[in-house]
Amino acid sequence: MNRVLENEFYYLDNFQSVLDWISGRYADLLTDAEQAFIAAFPALPQASRALFVRMVMRKGNLFRASKMNYAEIGCPVDAARHLLPTGWIETDPVLTLDELFDLLAKPELADAFQAHLHQKSARKAEQLEALREAFGEPRAFSQWHPGCTDVALRILVKPLCDRLRLIFFGNLRQDWTEFVLADLGLFRYEQVEFSPTSRGFRDGRDIDHYLQLHACRERFAEDGEPIEDVISELPLHAFDNDWLEGRRQKFLFQVGQHVEKQQDWQRAIDVYTRCGYPGSRGRAIRVLEKAERHLEAWALLQEAERAPENDAERQHLARLKPRLARKLGHPKELVPRAASPIRLDLCLPVPGDGPWVEGAVRDHLGSEAAPVFYVENMLANALFGLLCWRAIFAAIPGAFFHPFHRAPADLYSLDFHQRRAEQFAGCLAECDDGRYRATILANFEAKNGISAPFVSWEYLDRPLLELALECIPAAHVKRWCERILADVKVNRTGFPDLIQFWPGERRYRMIEVKGPGDRLQDNQLRWIDYCAAHDMPVAVCYLQWEQAA
Repeated sequence: MNRVLENEFYYLDNFQSVLDWISGRYADLLTDAEQAFIAAFPALPQASRALFVRMVMRKGNLFRASKMNYAEIGCPVDAARHLLPTGWIETDPVLTLDELFDLLAKPELADAFQAHLHQKSARKAEQLEALREAFGEPRAFSQWHPGCTDVALRILVKPLCDRLRLIFFGNLRQDWTEFVLADLGLFRYEQVEFSPTSRGFRDGRDIDHYLQLHACRERFAEDGEPIEDVISELPLHAFDNDWLEGRRQKFLFQVGQHVEKQQDWQRAIDVYTRCGYPGSRGRAIRVLEKAERHLEAWALLQEAERAPENDAERQHLARLKPRLARKLGHPKELVPRAASPIRLDLCLPVPGDGPWVEGAVRDHLGSEAAPVFYVENMLANALFGLLCWRAIFAAIPGAFFHPFHRAPADLYSLDFHQRRAEQFAGCLAECDDGRYRATILANFEAKNGISAPFVSWEYLDRPLLELALECIPAAHVKRWCERILADVKVNRTGFPDLIQFWPGERRYRMIEVKGPGDRLQDNQLRWIDYCAAHDMPVAVCYLQWEQAA
């Protein structure tokens, strides 16, 4: 049964807490209109403030008073009267025909336009089209439907409230439901200490830049929007705010991918070469190759080889280089091959519940003495997240700036590890003196259920954790953590599907499973090579079904 919040004005208190938080931390960034709103809001009657917040939290900006009936508010029309002098809402607003159709039900439309609707059984969309030519001019709600006793309300400051929400959360993805979900206990967040410098936005330009970038992303997502129009509005200069600049770079990369798919080689090259998002340089080389500008591609490849941005780029360059060299007539280079992992070949009957390759291999190889678990990326990430919890949630300026962070704002930034180097070094040192096991288990108990970027609580239990800590050497746990830290975004995936434990011998092995026609992906190859280079047991199992064989 759903828990009921005892405070019937919980949403109003949450809204006020946001205003208090913003005025205490971001007063220097607020516009005159925002400061005036925050100062005036608490002085209004409680029912009026509650009605206003209900309108803010609903979609759209048009409402009918009859649909705003809440016991704690009372008469919505009376509550609205105290809001009118503020200019934040209006009653009986001027509506277009489209807005009226969104507001009224079909029987009400039939009553309002009874002399003009000849096909009252037609769909609303068809009725709307039939009336457009005769009713193109907007008019007040009461003029559209004189016989209606309801009152229409329009909120006029939704953009201001959205901007305040942005200042608080640092994004437009999170909304007011975060408070409700937290109050109900459905989501829990780590309690992080906030310093005065812990702000998502450092000056007013940051907010404007975010909104400008958001508008470009919205237009980019719309079908039919000319890409050149979007690019013309996209900020070309780097932002001073690091995490905001990361968002800009990511969006540039997405634009580059889009124009590359359209085979607009020159525009793709222009975008990729001015983009610092990981993978951009590799895509630029590939597009130069597609455009048959091989000398330019070769020069950029050599530049990248001198300082690869990560293992993914190094792997990408190794794949591109032989083909480019051949096209330019360069002599063939002998590249040493990485050692192949242990190979397992199985031919099994299709299970009764369907062909799940990982499950079939798990059940076939597992035994009481050597159980096998399907863990994929979950276990390695959980060990890292639990061991390094205090480093991940360290109160670094700008990493956390409101109470609803699941992860640091700079989690995928290039200097994520560097900014917390001392804290991570302390965590990983526990693998050297044996303290890591107690830390991991203690955090599993103390932090269980708290939203975190590396721990999937629904798939993790203590027996599996204890078994892993019993069988996986501390040096291997440390190596996994070091690799994840080297590139958090890329290296948190690609881990083998299965893990098998031999508790009696305190050893383990990882198993990547490939079904018929499947092959190893790039991030999986990189993990397998890393494990092989550090003597960590890993095998690749190729499964065929008996019927196919």
